[in-house]
Amino acid sequence: MTGPLDEADAEARARVEALSAQLAGIVDTASASSSDDEHDPEGQTIAYDRAQVAALLAAARHDAAEIAAARARVAAGTYGVCERCGRPIAGERLEARPAARTCVTCPRA
Repeated sequence: MTGPLDEADAEARARVEALSAQLAGIVDTASASSSDDEHDPEGQTIAYDRAQVAALLAAARHDAAEIAAARARVAAGTYGVCERCGRPIAGERLEARPAARTCVTCPRA
């Protein structure tokens, strides 16, 4: 059952790539501009945009790492087994969250 993992992996990698490019563009814009956008009452600041994109990039990288961990569980033969109780993780949950580590009845950490 690696189809959903493949799709999730491709999506996470695409998000990482796009957000990395977006962040680089923001940084380039900030370094090329001498304006003081911190005191501009007309909207978001470059610092805000940079922080927002950096947070989204961190989340995308986390998702990619979780997918890599799920692939390691596939290789180890433990994919689809709850890390807390040892019971099978429902197929519907794995469809929705291919990198799920726990079943729906076990509380999250």
